[in-house]
Amino acid sequence: MSLQPLLPAAAIAANMAELKPPLRPQEAVVEASRCLFCFDAPCIMACPTGIDVPAFIKKIASGNPVGAARTILTANILGASCARVCPTQVLCEGACVLDDRDEQPIQIGRLQRYATDYVEQRAISVLTRPTLQNGRKVAVIGAGPAGLGCAAELARLGHPVTIFEKQAQAGGLNTYGIAYYKMQPRVSLAEVELVKSLGVEFRCGVTIGRDLTVAQLAGEFAAIFVAVGLGAATKLRIPGETLPEVVDALEFISRLHTEPLDSIPIGRRVAVIGAGNTAIDAVTQSKRLGAERAFIVYRRGEPEMSAYDFEYEHAKDDGAHFLFHAAPIEIVATHGHVSGLKLIRTRLVGDTVEMIPGTEWIEPCDLVLKAVGQEKQAAMIRSLFPSLNVDARGVVQRDPLTGATNLPHVFAGGDCANGGREVVNAVGEGKKSAHAIHAFLTRETVPLPVQPSRLGAKQGASGSGLLTPIRAHELEEALARSSPSQ
Repeated sequence: MSLQPLLPAAAIAANMAELKPPLRPQEAVVEASRCLFCFDAPCIMACPTGIDVPAFIKKIASGNPVGAARTILTANILGASCARVCPTQVLCEGACVLDDRDEQPIQIGRLQRYATDYVEQRAISVLTRPTLQNGRKVAVIGAGPAGLGCAAELARLGHPVTIFEKQAQAGGLNTYGIAYYKMQPRVSLAEVELVKSLGVEFRCGVTIGRDLTVAQLAGEFAAIFVAVGLGAATKLRIPGETLPEVVDALEFISRLHTEPLDSIPIGRRVAVIGAGNTAIDAVTQSKRLGAERAFIVYRRGEPEMSAYDFEYEHAKDDGAHFLFHAAPIEIVATHGHVSGLKLIRTRLVGDTVEMIPGTEWIEPCDLVLKAVGQEKQAAMIRSLFPSLNVDARGVVQRDPLTGATNLPHVFAGGDCANGGREVVNAVGEGKKSAHAIHAFLTRETVPLPVQPSRLGAKQGASGSGLLTPIRAHELEEALARSSPSQ
């Protein structure tokens, strides 16, 4: 039986309403007035892009949302997206000093959205188009958050920049892969236009290695920033994976951004394999599209989930079910279509997952969404840059401070270099690499943003606390380690 849409357009539109509606003007002023405007504010240190949070909140409190937006967008060109999709509970809001006073932290994300929406809806320009002062051109491969962050910062530093993107539209996962109820693609595309307004050139629908060679890029551009992100979804490698109703979760989410919502086919019983944030997005959107039962299958337990706690709670509130300590071993078909998922119970022995013989059962479903991670694009990167250092995991090796690789003119950032993190981390890495590229091309150093702390157990970081700003001499030393003298 083929899949089909289950709900009328009006019902889907209501279900896909924004998770966090915008603040009204008076609400924004009241919320902003709660801020203590800390000196050496921990919320700044917790932001990978170094937004001066107390400064922009103070501007909102004093009735100056335009100034607030300028402060935000100067630090983070994707401030509107990050206001919607950042895990603020474990970043800026998680660092808010009001937490220590047993009070609700300032709603920094919603205040950031209020300011950026204010100028976007009124077409108010808060960033001045820079004058090109440095003639050496830079190519950016990939128009996702890291590429956009790097390009915008380079343009502000006076460099001509061209972004090459294989997709028809720029924005990366912000355009194609964010849950619809969190952010609609128009927000991401508006940010692309903002980057264009700084003088950045975009060439979409261009695949490096097919339409242009790296040698051609090297002949035109003095430096290259690689920001290609991650690749296709990881395969399950179990029988039945090629059935028509077995779909990559990101492909499923992408359809919600590129097709009418009431045309999206959905199963009545949807199985989502995986327990990260993409899996949560997939299972909640399945419910909102009308699935009668949508459930996550995870071979480990609840404590081992990589999804954020607040995402997990949200999925449960939406009616999603969770099958822990269960591993898929076969996707079952009836007359050539998915009819169930054969599972086996598992147990953890140390860090190893063991299957328990004799515990198999079949969970009925008619759609399976794969959300077990994305493959690294190591093969593609090696084909473009045969001498570039790529580790055994398929991650580009680079200096974490500068993004500099073992090739003097090549820098890297975002998911292809960090293995997969948040949008705001990618933007922050793009910014840092832009300053390093500027120093590489001109031998001039520009102070970098603060190095953020990594807050929250789900971040996978060891240790916490506030780190010091990056100094110019540190940048010079890092460049000296990876770049020849000019």
